[in-house]
Amino acid sequence: MAKYHIYGIGAALVDTEIEVTDNDLHQLQVEKGLMTLVDETRQNQLVDHLHHHLTASRRASGGSAANTIIAVSCFGGKAFYSCKVADDDNGQFYLNDLAEAGVDYHQNGDQVEGITGKCLVLITPDAERSMNTFLGVSETVSIDNLNIDAIAQSEYLYMEGYLVTSDSGRAAAIRAREVAEANEVKTVLSLSDPGMVTFFGAGLKEMMGNRVDLLFCNEAEALGWTGTDTLENAADQLKGSACTFAITLGGKGALVFDGDTLHRIQPHAVTAVDTNGAGDMFAGAFLYAITHGYDYQEAGDFASLAAARVVSQFGPRLNAEQYPGILQSLAINQ
Repeated sequence: MAKYHIYGIGAALVDTEIEVTDNDLHQLQVEKGLMTLVDETRQNQLVDHLHHHLTASRRASGGSAANTIIAVSCFGGKAFYSCKVADDDNGQFYLNDLAEAGVDYHQNGDQVEGITGKCLVLITPDAERSMNTFLGVSETVSIDNLNIDAIAQSEYLYMEGYLVTSDSGRAAAIRAREVAEANEVKTVLSLSDPGMVTFFGAGLKEMMGNRVDLLFCNEAEALGWTGTDTLENAADQLKGSACTFAITLGGKGALVFDGDTLHRIQPHAVTAVDTNGAGDMFAGAFLYAITHGYDYQEAGDFASLAAARVVSQFGPRLNAEQYPGILQSLAINQ
């Protein structure tokens, strides 16, 4: 029996969420709905401009894969995370948060000099999130930050697509996949963001290898990845990239393919206030379910509910007391 249900690798980012208007985004020349990599100077300029909003800001440990791995652990799964943080206040905050969530983690020695990655998450009234990310030391996450034994002792390896933007991060993901494949550990990739598909498609294919066991993406990413203009065509084309997949559709639910059958997952009606972390939560809940004996339809229904709960509140994570209630839906639906 595997020691871990999920081994994840990705960026370690401390999120600061700020409520803004569409006019703020226009003035700041921030591309709405996308993740944009910025240097620290640009990020500080944004913070300075938005200083009057900071009283309503919230700090949380984040990074796409980290959100997913933390969700797996909080639902009751066993999870391991590889990342890189600096020897600073945010770095300690981040590692403490992982530990409190029950996630085992690996770093190469002590925390390193530098600055822990930071993500400024700008939330508009329509609940859309626009992210400006300064990777800090996360940009140099590398093969040295892998725990080979932990990968080999896991059921699934989960890689975030954002790793493609860093040469060392991409190399680490490829090495992790190779270790997983050699040890019959199933491989999972999230495409992460439409911008990753548009500008880093070749690198994502390197990370993917011949075909991953499971692929997570949203509708825009699915269309961009397959070069098609309909969801039906995209779902058909994705079978060449992944044995199974899940396409999240926001307020329209999701499509999940279990290798044989394409399942339509119904949405849960909620008032969305913040879409940050919705896809990450969907992936975390889905992975928890399939590693605990549930089929893809059940996993999709469970993940849809969990994602709906996340978008109905601020932040990419649920509160600790919310997980048991969502877990009950799995037992009810069996």
